[in-house]
Amino acid sequence: MTQLILLCRQGFEAETAAEIQDIASQAGCFGYCKTQTDQGYVSFFAEDHQLKQLIEHVNFRQLIFVRQWLICGEAIELDSTDRVSSILQGLEGTPHCGEVELIHADTNEAKELSRLCKSLTGPLAATLRKKNKLSAKRNHKIPRLMIFFIDGQHAHVGYHFTNNACKWPDGILHLKFPKDAPSRSTLKLEEAWHWFIPKRQWGERLSAGMRAVDLGAAPGGWTWQLVKRSMMVDAVDNGPMKGDLMETGQVTHHEEDGFKFSPSKKVHWMVCDMAESPIKVAERMAHWVVNEWCRETVFNLKLPMKKRYQEVRQCLDLIEQKCKDADINVEISAKHLYHDREEITCHVRRLY
Repeated sequence: MTQLILLCRQGFEAETAAEIQDIASQAGCFGYCKTQTDQGYVSFFAEDHQLKQLIEHVNFRQLIFVRQWLICGEAIELDSTDRVSSILQGLEGTPHCGEVELIHADTNEAKELSRLCKSLTGPLAATLRKKNKLSAKRNHKIPRLMIFFIDGQHAHVGYHFTNNACKWPDGILHLKFPKDAPSRSTLKLEEAWHWFIPKRQWGERLSAGMRAVDLGAAPGGWTWQLVKRSMMVDAVDNGPMKGDLMETGQVTHHEEDGFKFSPSKKVHWMVCDMAESPIKVAERMAHWVVNEWCRETVFNLKLPMKKRYQEVRQCLDLIEQKCKDADINVEISAKHLYHDREEITCHVRRLY
């Protein structure tokens, strides 16, 4: 039977399964999941025509815990002496594609496959082009062929549509930690810019001179990102700010409780990475948006140990309802980013 493989963070297989079951049922696609704890992916089984309809009509960007997806059949066995030929034999049912990517799950065991994937990519692509199974040049307008390695002897051969999938083949954006940043949490906000805001809009929506507020700012990882975008920042936290942020002249430190702070004037950005219950954070974020204190906000929701997908849905639905009650039009999105751990990152933007 045809299946949809959904890559996720190791340990979040249950949340990914709950999410795809929910999304699929809403789309009229009825199937079931097979998964295993800590394997870094989930398999969703349904009828072939339903799965194709699902990946064509469900917006990938609305998925929270899914890093990447591909539609495929059962795993094929690979000849360790000629894996390219084994993959060629497993192409039945896949469309003509514009590029090929070899990927694996994000687990310690699967990471050992990285070298194999890199070494096979060139020879496989060349062979596929000779066999007319791949376009002569990389083409992002037609499906992308995906080879998902389970181990060195087994792989799934599948595809997805590049305009409805993650642009990073394995769903991971690798960022380099800036040496002068106060904490590694800075990477969470940097990744959020890449995920939630199209690069062509950075000049407009992340422009120099904007005013921003960072709630729960200490030690300054998220404030650092705002300062690097040449924004003026109100950093709110009872704890101390680290690094050279205060010497830039762009930061005003308010030693206050982030849940009680209100800005003296409207700002473009409010960001928040406070370790509080998800529903409490969601209520405060909605308060900021409804009161027009900010135009856009990026914030993290720290997740409980159980029923994490349900908790996320409750928080996002609360924000949506409060904005609806206030007759405010917003865009709301959320993602379990690569640099997140037991949390998800959310983005809310007022539409005028």
